[in-house]
Amino acid sequence: MTNILFTICNTGILIAWGVLLFAPGKAISKPLIAFPWVPLFLSLFYSYFILVSGGLAEADFSTLEGIVKLFRQATPESAAAGWLHYLAFDFWVGAWMVRHSQKNRISHLYIFIPLLCTFLLGPIGILTYSLVYFFKKRITWAR
Repeated sequence: MTNILFTICNTGILIAWGVLLFAPGKAISKPLIAFPWVPLFLSLFYSYFILVSGGLAEADFSTLEGIVKLFRQATPESAAAGWLHYLAFDFWVGAWMVRHSQKNRISHLYIFIPLLCTFLLGPIGILTYSLVYFFKKRITWAR
């Protein structure tokens, strides 16, 4: 069951990112960008994986050693939960970037690389988008 649910989530997120990357102005993308449906969907599966893995009651997030121990003791379900955690929040940020860029009239061509970075490298995408945004704003402010 874990493998099937994981595959559904992993395949679904690829489709959702494809829509963000290649069809941000199309009708199919509007609900994905306007509301966090994708992260909400992933949150349901995340909750399931956390529940069946036994939860995080004994997890120590306050030290690096605690985090390392958590990863070393990972089960397939807890690893799936961890991965879905990344997928949900990275997509949330990607959708925000599309909304923010549209609101600020930044061409999708300029945010394609930051979106791709967010999909693949999370925080580097936020950094890249911020650089694009501030560069574009600086050019606008200089006029």
